[in-house]
Amino acid sequence: MFREARSGDLAAIARLYGQLNPDDPPVVDRALFATILTVNGLRLFVLERRSEVVATTYLNIIPNLTRGGRPYAVTENVVVEESYRGVGLGKAVMAGTLHAAWEAGAYKAMLMTGSSRASTHAFYRACGFVGDVKTAYFARPGLPGPH
Repeated sequence: MFREARSGDLAAIARLYGQLNPDDPPVVDRALFATILTVNGLRLFVLERRSEVVATTYLNIIPNLTRGGRPYAVTENVVVEESYRGVGLGKAVMAGTLHAAWEAGAYKAMLMTGSSRASTHAFYRACGFVGDVKTAYFARPGLPGPH
């Protein structure tokens, strides 16, 4: 079952994020999680299998003054439980996420991946994303360049 996250999902989502970024310290901040669940335009989704959260993704619907005022969507933190990978759950969570973006009126949906694995890029292409339409740039503190 694909659904929006609820307050009781924090531990399961934190566990999945540990698989996504094993070097990151776990963040189990209930106040921050409550904010994420209530801010307009931020949508955190989970996919359940046998009442267990086995996948998650984060959808940001961003208001826009171009494209006739239609918003755009950014997807982040896509992760499927390691033991369930390769059985179609990733495609299911991405299909639900894109459906939510289109329902919100988004004219496009974007995502970035830090993975260089061909299988990851093939997965996103199979979900309907194309990698050669725009160029993504990335900045954060500590990377070379002016800040």
